[in-house]
Amino acid sequence: MENQKYDAHYIKMTEQSVYKLVLKFSGPTVLSMLVTNIYNMVDTEFVGKLGNSASGAVGVVYGFMALIQAGGFLFGQGSGSILSRKLGKGDKESASRTASTGFLLSLSLGIIMSVLCFIFLEPLVFFLGSTETIAPYAYDYIFFILLTAPLVVATFTLNNILRYEGRAFYGMIGLLLGSFLNIGGDALFMFVFDMGIKGAGLSTAISQAVSFVVLLIPFIRKKTSCTLSVKYIDLSFRHVWEISATGFPSLMRQGLNSFATILLNNLSGMYGDEAVAAMSIVSRVYFFVFAIALGIGQGFQPVSGYNYGAGKYSRVKKAYRFTVILATSVIIVLAAVTCFLAPDIIYYFREDQTVVGYGVRTLRLQCIFGVFMPFCMATEMLFQSTGKKLWATLISALRSGILFIPSLWLLWFFRGMSGIQEAQPLAFLLSVAPTTFFMLMYFRKLPKEDG
Repeated sequence: MENQKYDAHYIKMTEQSVYKLVLKFSGPTVLSMLVTNIYNMVDTEFVGKLGNSASGAVGVVYGFMALIQAGGFLFGQGSGSILSRKLGKGDKESASRTASTGFLLSLSLGIIMSVLCFIFLEPLVFFLGSTETIAPYAYDYIFFILLTAPLVVATFTLNNILRYEGRAFYGMIGLLLGSFLNIGGDALFMFVFDMGIKGAGLSTAISQAVSFVVLLIPFIRKKTSCTLSVKYIDLSFRHVWEISATGFPSLMRQGLNSFATILLNNLSGMYGDEAVAAMSIVSRVYFFVFAIALGIGQGFQPVSGYNYGAGKYSRVKKAYRFTVILATSVIIVLAAVTCFLAPDIIYYFREDQTVVGYGVRTLRLQCIFGVFMPFCMATEMLFQSTGKKLWATLISALRSGILFIPSLWLLWFFRGMSGIQEAQPLAFLLSVAPTTFFMLMYFRKLPKEDG
């Protein structure tokens, strides 16, 4: 029976219309990302009631949370990309070996990160961009985040494994439940129990633990093609290197994003807590706009990996083209609406005219130039899902740090706060040319005939 289920899933992945598959797998991912981002914005709005310093603390810790997620994406995207191609070739045992190893590596990394960060907590908070007035709030918030860091890293890995299997529905359930618990927990702990920002941190920790348990259930109940088991763990250097190297573009992207956020907070802090709060709000709002396009791209990844492994290259190309067109169309519409409503959006989160002034210009610039991002994102995901590790790493590094970080430094030096606002949009624009070059090179080398 289990093999029959696997065969039916394989046939669906390699023969059903790629348009239907991308839409089908995008749905749960988009929904879970939207709800997660709604939570992030609700969290920002709740904490904003505590003042600019508390709002800034959320932005500061957000950079660290991106770093924790980077560990999960390292082993989740790495093992997921490999196992989807193994399943495309019909090699279920190798896929289980990759999934089990990736899960163990992610849990271990999370434990190491948590212990080290607790040891160096004070310098960590200021490194992340806290000012003297933001730091007390950041301490209270990050404490609970660190408690569940191992589970968060493992949760992102499990979610990516499920997505690459083509079972994004299970991942959606875990993330949605965690987000709903988080929203309710914020209201309960922050205002009913009067815990302030500590309540927001505690709520986040509880919801993350619940998400971890829920995402484990499909593996325990054998609802997946891959099996998580101690007997499948393979810690040989070659296997660990393959997983790590394949997931490295995601680590690079998330890690550089985190470093850039830290740098952004430090530079913005020179202009007051209002500037840090504004950057924090804009990052949450823009990511909500981008979440649908990102979810569509993530829905494309299992389709790409499965069909590349099965030698059905024409389906890979067709799915990629559809993903770019659909994601770009969506973000153009959302960006236009967000630009128009920018003043009201920023004011909703923080009724402070200085924060609104900084936030509106930043948000509009990011929305205008962010329309290029779906193309860059889909191309990076294409490379990663088909095993082109070096190309994926280069695109990820260019988009996330190599272009953005120097732009941020130079524009801040010459234009102050205005330059800080303009750095990310400039990086978006500059990333288009190299991405186009690598994309054309990829399709020239892709076999013209299916294998």
